Amino acid sequence: MNKKKDIEKNDYPIIAEYENGSIILANLDALINWGRSNSLWPLTFGTRCCAIEFMAFGASRHDFARFGAEVARGTPRQADLLYITGTINYKMAPVLKRLYDQMADPKYVIAVGGCAISGGPFFYNSYAVVKGADHVIPVDVYVPGCPPRPEAIIYGLLQLQKKIKRQKNFLKKKVGSEQK
Repeated sequence: MNKKKDIEKNDYPIIAEYENGSIILANLDALINWGRSNSLWPLTFGTRCCAIEFMAFGASRHDFARFGAEVARGTPRQADLLYITGTINYKMAPVLKRLYDQMADPKYVIAVGGCAISGGPFFYNSYAVVKGADHVIPVDVYVPGCPPRPEAIIYGLLQLQKKIKRQKNFLKKKVGSEQK
């Protein structure tokens, strides 16, 4: 049995087994990203029907506590994940930007539903509606639907966790390439 191939197939190459037992091998990036991806603290920005589906996502049937997002925060200073659920008006855009700016780094954004992604199917040509959350703040994951099911929101959260686990926190500097 080739241990190297088994480790390459594994999504979490942290634990490796050897002759006399197992030892834990991890680089610092994998360890930090594992902790960040499994302890997301969300802040909700819900304005329409997608917010109701987000509430169902937090209920006992779907229970987003199993993903490390135990309690939806009421303040941006305690959150690192922003759920945008619903239509964003131009009057709300500065408030959304301020909430995003008050969040601690690293911060992540999930846009939930057609209204948050593209302005919505009902309000798309309205003069008062922003044509998507990405016109105001950067968005990491889009969850389509009108409104999306809680299972789709779970899938979006899993995609964000995969994205966080691939991040590089400590870049290696090339020797001799320092700027003078």
